Amino acid sequence: MYERYDGLIFDMDGTLLDTEPAHYKAWNITLARYGMEYDESAMAALNGSPAWRIAQDIIDRHDSRLDPYHLADEKDRVLRTIVLDSVKPLPQIEVVKAWYGRRPMSVGTGSSRCLALSLLDSLNLRKYFVAVVTADDVEHHKPAPDTFLRCAALMGIAPEKCLVFEDADFGIQAAHRAGMDAVDVRVL
Repeated sequence: MYERYDGLIFDMDGTLLDTEPAHYKAWNITLARYGMEYDESAMAALNGSPAWRIAQDIIDRHDSRLDPYHLADEKDRVLRTIVLDSVKPLPQIEVVKAWYGRRPMSVGTGSSRCLALSLLDSLNLRKYFVAVVTADDVEHHKPAPDTFLRCAALMGIAPEKCLVFEDADFGIQAAHRAGMDAVDVRVL
């Protein structure tokens, strides 16, 4: 099924790992300190975005003057304390295991480098990937193609020969803008 592709790229949150409940919990804990709330339905449209972009949206909704980068860092610190025990791999990890050693693979995520590597290491998954590209590694985030283009470059594969696995509209748009095909794991 994936034989025609020379490289496979996987989003992390919601595609490889079930991190959504932990992200929601971390946002709620962090925002409670400031008397703010996290609206899951309003934030669903921002899935795949770096934490600072989500923080900016929350700040705007609450007419706050907080710094989005500081708020995102605070949320990520909370997340690291609660997430490692609660995150489990999703079914796409079986695709990774099946194709390991047969095709180069990478992770392209909107999460911070520290968080992404902590999660992949805690579940002993980093060994499967040639590269991990995070929000810290690119200037323009999903839906811009930069994350996936960097993955392709690090794997040494032309973008049009890569297949992206994603669970968010921003990520699917980014894959298409990079000239890559995409699998929407929400419909599998």
